Amino acid sequence: MNRKLFSLFFLVFSFNSLIINAQTLWLDETQVSRFESGWGQTKANLSVDGNNLKVGGRLYKRGVGTHATGKVLFKVFGNAVSFNALVGVDDEAGDTASVEFFVLGDTKVLWKSGVLKKGDSARRVNVSLKGIERVGLLVTDAGDGIDYDHADWLEARIEYTGKTPEMARIKAPKPYILTPPAPDRPRINYPRVTGASPGKPFLFRIPVTGKQPLTFSVTNLPQGLTLDNQTGIITGVIEKPGNFTVLVKVTNAVGKDSAAFRINTGPLLALSPPMGWNSWNCWGLSVDQDKVKAAANAMISKGLVNHGWTYINIDDGWEAPARNASGEIMANGKFPDMKDLANFIHQNGLKIGIYSSPGEKTCGGFLGSFGHESQDARTWSDWGIDYLKYDWCSYSDKVKGRSLLELKNPYYIMRDALLKTNRAFVFSLCQYGMGNVWEWGASVGGNCWRTTGDISDNWKSMAGIGFSQLAAAPFTSPGHWNDPDMLVVGKVGWGPGLHQTQLTPDEQYTHISLWSLLSAPLLIGCDMSQLDDFTLNLLTNDEVIAVNQDPRAAPAKRASYDNENEVYVKDMEDGTKVVGFFFTRPDASGPAAEFQWVDEVKPQKITVSWAQLGLEGEYKARDLWRQKDLGVVYEKFVAEVPWHGCMLIRLSPLKK
Repeated sequence: MNRKLFSLFFLVFSFNSLIINAQTLWLDETQVSRFESGWGQTKANLSVDGNNLKVGGRLYKRGVGTHATGKVLFKVFGNAVSFNALVGVDDEAGDTASVEFFVLGDTKVLWKSGVLKKGDSARRVNVSLKGIERVGLLVTDAGDGIDYDHADWLEARIEYTGKTPEMARIKAPKPYILTPPAPDRPRINYPRVTGASPGKPFLFRIPVTGKQPLTFSVTNLPQGLTLDNQTGIITGVIEKPGNFTVLVKVTNAVGKDSAAFRINTGPLLALSPPMGWNSWNCWGLSVDQDKVKAAANAMISKGLVNHGWTYINIDDGWEAPARNASGEIMANGKFPDMKDLANFIHQNGLKIGIYSSPGEKTCGGFLGSFGHESQDARTWSDWGIDYLKYDWCSYSDKVKGRSLLELKNPYYIMRDALLKTNRAFVFSLCQYGMGNVWEWGASVGGNCWRTTGDISDNWKSMAGIGFSQLAAAPFTSPGHWNDPDMLVVGKVGWGPGLHQTQLTPDEQYTHISLWSLLSAPLLIGCDMSQLDDFTLNLLTNDEVIAVNQDPRAAPAKRASYDNENEVYVKDMEDGTKVVGFFFTRPDASGPAAEFQWVDEVKPQKITVSWAQLGLEGEYKARDLWRQKDLGVVYEKFVAEVPWHGCMLIRLSPLKK
């Protein structure tokens, strides 16, 4: 036997020996709850909706059901032989579902499926993993941004020798609390300005922290309003337009505080970004009255009402399957008495929101408002609703294209319907930024408008949305807010099964800091009844909230940017500037950027000069998360920032 033939024989023999001796790790036998999923929770041997796995009309017994963007990263230690699977769009997905699967090894794409659509037969995957240290399995939405992209890894397995592959665990810090406890002395918090509609019910709960009991008093309260001096809740009706400055005083056994509040009665509501809770990111279509009441009770018992959190918003899933004989929309059995629920929420100084669509169906397949806009608006008014999220959804079936007139029309119709009712509604447009909605949302009566698709609880989604708001920023003003979607901190899940957010603690500090700099609506998306101390710390820092609620509503601007970090600056009403430092360096590019390929990244020092911030002279610096003074600085500021984390400082000019 010649040497070349012997070598070939040896290689073939060695490879076959590896295959014979290889062990199998089935994907469905791993901790699938730790897979990241764009919606819902990844499931073993079931689709993401909990049904049998079915692709292209064929049933499969084994596999993993997820939702794009879905991903998982394994350490295989150079011992893996191959990855084998069938992949495809689950038959339960929406008719327009389309996805693309990737297998990556050590940041390189080893295999990709191309675009797969609902009804396509499952595509086979057989990839060599020889010499690979880490393997990433990824499914994306194929770039079309359409939801219901339910995707399956079928009969998926890693063949390996030696050490068993394991899921990569990012070395992220444990949750760490920066926000100091609120003092026992009374402290009046934000918002300090609120809007009211003449002749319609007014409700405002003064946000104050301090040792209970507290006693409230006001001077210059507009005619028609009354104050409950034990709860700080102001109610009533102001009949005429006008701008009023009210002096609020609060006392307890420890001390007192006072502050000026502005009540502006006229055409505009939401004079600062709405703050509250929305049911979608935790409960999805499984929302019910008990869950909503639990959120309201937690808002009170956990003290969030004392920091300005106000709205309790019911998203999709409340609607009955049919209207009554008069054509009125009704709630389904999960909500036995909407009016009673609204009364309960109002009695605690909170406000209630609801959801609908200008189409015949909502995103979840429930009744929309098409053809019944005025009737639905009157029903909601009778129930006592304060806020409407109006989601485009099936209205696409009613238009031929995406002209500006077609985009505006359904929102004009609902705006006029709301204005004719006996209540004041905050009007939230949810149509995902189509037609640059920030340029015209105010003209159709919008108080806030979604600028992007739905957010997910991962870095790429949150950061990709948050750091792409600069084009919309100039259209921010009191009563008109760009909405980059709800907060994904705490326990979320988009359905009955919840999980702790997949954002690291550092990423969650970035999330809240960035949304505050952007003057974005702050709508909590987690299960309020399971708020832990870390999440509560994120949501109750009054100095950070003050950045979001600043009455000037100046849009944050990017002061500096490179491939590793970003610095944002926001002008405040009192003449100070708030600066956010963000360490955003990607770990890879392309599909590989979906994963963190290294266990740990060291913090980075980020420097911003006074020239970049438009400053001169000396300034006092204050760390807003730690609520700690940092001394006097000049010419520049240097922040040490953890990877995917941030530092938020306030610069106050020294008085001469």
